[in-house]
Amino acid sequence: MIAIQITILLAIGYTALTIDRWQKNFPLPVFLVLVGIGLSFIPYFATMSVSKDIIYDVFLPGLLFISAYQYSAKALTAHKGVIGVLSTLGLILTAVALGAFVYWFGGMYIGISFVGALLFASILTPTDPVSVVSILKQSTDDPAIAEIVDGESMINDGTSVVLFGVLLGMFTSDQSFQISSFIGDFLYVSIGGAGLGLLIGWLFSKALHLAPHKENQVLLSIVIAYGVFHLAEFFGFSGVLATVSAGIMLSAELERTHNEKKYRMALNGFWEVVEPALLSILFLLIGITSAKYLVFNHWILAIVIFIVSISIRFLVIAGTMQVFDGLKQRISFSDAFLLSWSGIRGTMSVFLLLSLEAEANGNADIIVSLGFAVVLLSLVFQSIGIYPLSKRLARH
Repeated sequence: MIAIQITILLAIGYTALTIDRWQKNFPLPVFLVLVGIGLSFIPYFATMSVSKDIIYDVFLPGLLFISAYQYSAKALTAHKGVIGVLSTLGLILTAVALGAFVYWFGGMYIGISFVGALLFASILTPTDPVSVVSILKQSTDDPAIAEIVDGESMINDGTSVVLFGVLLGMFTSDQSFQISSFIGDFLYVSIGGAGLGLLIGWLFSKALHLAPHKENQVLLSIVIAYGVFHLAEFFGFSGVLATVSAGIMLSAELERTHNEKKYRMALNGFWEVVEPALLSILFLLIGITSAKYLVFNHWILAIVIFIVSISIRFLVIAGTMQVFDGLKQRISFSDAFLLSWSGIRGTMSVFLLLSLEAEANGNADIIVSLGFAVVLLSLVFQSIGIYPLSKRLARH
């Protein structure tokens, strides 16, 4: 990409933000992705693409940090049980169930091993709350729905990357699935990343009080967002979980200070400009990049997997409701379905698909194309359906 191309993408994103009068019914990310697909047919933009390294090293740390430090630590405490279960055990159960279905049903259409099916399912487990949370806050009376969706998506981004990394190693080395090595690797990468993030987040939150000027506070937040991410990756931990943990710890520490409003105004003045810029470029590039993968012969299979993935997520969430009595009293099965529908695939799934393509050396082309098709279906249909579905369910 050259500077003029990036400038044009930013201009398109600005225009979309300015004229976005139908955001409730047609969320901005969907519009940008579809515009990106359209741009892929223009020779000037056809050469543009987004790599896994750019997503992972440039876009993800900033976007994850923004979501984490803006998320209320009080909300996380209130919903820690259900968020923790859905983003760890629930995520693994979803991946196993969906992987088993893909292995059984998909095996009739494409040749795929059980590890390959689990790997494919792990790509579809992370959720992307961009625009969904704001819509849910407008359309539902219970703020817990939006808080759970937002909190779960932050943490399951990290656990899904860990799950994907372990399964990718088995897939590329043609190993059979071994539960002991899987659990060991999963715990090492996830606990290490979360622990490092909490430590660094706490240290830097204390340093924030020593920064007298808002410019220094912003610079410090950039160091937290990107520094802890790459430090964790250096030690073999999850950079995603490290950044999320650091952001949540910073949010918790800010809520304890009398100057919370001043600190948040300083940070928001920077990050609330950076966030739409990153998202505009990223979703346009996702559209441009995905276009070449969407011409394949298994769209029926993609549609079936898309429907089944939502069904499995609903069963997992409904089952989780039975475990937490307080949640069972507050959240109905209609709310559970809304939570299921809100689990939209997006940025993280695209990164994982590009990672699989890079590591598999052409041995997973059909899985990559199938994954892009499911992600596109999720982005379009689930995003468009969020507002009318939430309003309809709210009347019952």
